[in-house]
Amino acid sequence: MELGRRAFGLAFGLMFGLIILFGTWWLALARSDAYIFSRLATFFPGYSVTAIGSLIGFFWGFIYGFGIGFVLAWFYNAFCRWIYDR
Repeated sequence: MELGRRAFGLAFGLMFGLIILFGTWWLALARSDAYIFSRLATFFPGYSVTAIGSLIGFFWGFIYGFGIGFVLAWFYNAFCRWIYDR
């Protein structure tokens, strides 16, 4: 069975982006120090633990997640072709 690279990338990107979005909202509403999430600004330019920062984090999380999902599906498909088409 072959995975759709774009579909898997889209699903992975949405999942990763929404985790960052809702995680940021949760920490902002709880008024936490959010040390771990604030470290994401190292990888996501413009990110902060604010409402606008959560949208920026969602964007970057989607981009990173899409890329990771796309590559994972590509590797899965290549591995399955290597194993089953011998």
